[in-house]
Amino acid sequence: ELVRGLYTAYTGMINEQKRLDTISNNLANAATTGYKKENVTSQAFEEALTIKINDASEAYTNRPIGTMSLGVKLGEYYTDYTQGSFRETGNTYDLAIEGNGFFTIAVTDKNGNESIRYTRDGSFKMTQDGYLVDAYGNRLQGDGGDIQIPTNAQTITIDIDGSIYADQEYIDRVKLTDFEDYDYLEKAGDNNYNAVDGAIQKDSVGIIRQGYTEQSNVNVISEMVNLINITRAYEAGQKVIKTQDQLLDQTVNQVGKV
Repeated sequence: ELVRGLYTAYTGMINEQKRLDTISNNLANAATTGYKKENVTSQAFEEALTIKINDASEAYTNRPIGTMSLGVKLGEYYTDYTQGSFRETGNTYDLAIEGNGFFTIAVTDKNGNESIRYTRDGSFKMTQDGYLVDAYGNRLQGDGGDIQIPTNAQTITIDIDGSIYADQEYIDRVKLTDFEDYDYLEKAGDNNYNAVDGAIQKDSVGIIRQGYTEQSNVNVISEMVNLINITRAYEAGQKVIKTQDQLLDQTVNQVGKV
């Protein structure tokens, strides 16, 4: 039981370390536009992990080993997709999505292969050729593909439905993509996502706000409170291990003498 106590404390400390890593990443991205915070769940070890198997003393019959839980393990990592606050910038090509949905971005790797990614980061710029791109030069997609705006246009207006007008002439419409289940999205960097097998697209009901960006949905104060709780839980695990070590020492060196 003492060795089991060591293992229980150890699993708890490992779990807190992983939670600490997640919260640290959230805090590091508190100012990242369009970032969605991550969390990790905890769960008890399944009973299947505490079963004695292939033991001749038990006539090779599987039998549960006691009734005590062996501690905790990591459950699953998940992303909180709730809306972040808006910040007004006044920049023509800063866009924010109010509601569900993602901007659609065409990404080209070093080998020239193109893929589609999705993001809530609407900090776009216009290139010398008139293409709207993100910070890495990836092109924003519209209904007609790469969005390209006349470079000699004096005024650019983007309506709430994503329609783009250059000097009051319609150019294209920003393509928003949404999904039935966000569990089929995987992160690619801090604020981009790839759709994996099983992802089902649906029409986005979000609207676009020109001249705004969506901020990270990380609540710094809440994350700092969680950080303190994790630190205390980790220290508690350390104390448990120290206590168990002392008991083991007494068992071996004192009780054993008798």
